[in-house]
Amino acid sequence: MWLPDLRTLIIITPPLLLAITFHELAHGWMAWRLGDPTAKAAGRLTLNPLKHLDPVGTLVLVLTQAIGWARPVPVNPGYFRHPRRDMMWVGLAGPGANFLMAVLLAFVYHALSPGAHILAVKLLRLMLALGVQINLGLGIFNLLPVPPLDGSRVLAGVLPSSVAYAFMRYEFMGFIFLILLIFTGVVDKIIFPLIFGFSHLLLGGWP
Repeated sequence: MWLPDLRTLIIITPPLLLAITFHELAHGWMAWRLGDPTAKAAGRLTLNPLKHLDPVGTLVLVLTQAIGWARPVPVNPGYFRHPRRDMMWVGLAGPGANFLMAVLLAFVYHALSPGAHILAVKLLRLMLALGVQINLGLGIFNLLPVPPLDGSRVLAGVLPSSVAYAFMRYEFMGFIFLILLIFTGVVDKIIFPLIFGFSHLLLGGWP
């Protein structure tokens, strides 16, 4: 298993915290915009990353630099006018925030001169490139249609009602299934080609 050294931890920690924070903040903000005050009342509409970190999910994200999860934002569908549709939008908000962040970080990456010989600039470009990769990974991973990931909410929103309710009834088994997919390498075969492909598209080969 790959273990990061201190230098690597220092470089990946800021973009990692940024990715997790904006992912969960987007969930809470979307739920609030759709009428659910639960996340706001729980103090989750904040840029404080400590409010959003999940110890296991963060550790996995540090080790893989691509796959991980945060502490779920509390959402009460009872506040929504259209629960299934609105839960789908809440689910999409997190990955959407990560994809937007990846594009913004790539823009800053290209704005900095690649020929600069200043160490701080080189480290910043490396941090930005890792930020693009981490945000892409977090967004793509969470779109997998496996409970409790965001993709399961999206899938439940487009399935017929009876099928969606049956699907979400087994959400408690989803985490076990997800762990099996991760440790058997199935997720790697799905996720990493997409991450590397979109990273190359945004960064043009790095560093």
